[in-house]
Amino acid sequence: MANGKSININFPFRDSEKGFLFDLNTEDSKAIKADLMHLILTRKGERLYLPDFGTDLLKYIFEPNDSRTQSEMKQELNETIKKYLPKLQITDLSITQSESSEYAVTVKIEYTVTEDVFTATDFITINI
Repeated sequence: MANGKSININFPFRDSEKGFLFDLNTEDSKAIKADLMHLILTRKGERLYLPDFGTDLLKYIFEPNDSRTQSEMKQELNETIKKYLPKLQITDLSITQSESSEYAVTVKIEYTVTEDVFTATDFITINI
């Protein structure tokens, strides 16, 4: 556990109430969620010295919303998460057409994190 110490930068970015440049996470569950969001929303090649960090999800924006594209997106997410967040186990990954637009998809990732004897389960939802 963090014991009040800062772990990482919170996502989405916002000003800190404590006077830091960014709001920082002090809870493990929020830090894991922020790490996952940063990983997914960072484009490959965008991070210095780690050109393979992130995903290429944005390249699917103009692709057809069919099972082949969704399968490629799932594979991209699974491989990237497995490589950069090995303690995080994906329990369910679904990509469905967004309710707000026929041209968008909703990505929902349910995950479990096991650290020693503690297990935490959570999910994130992203509209692309």
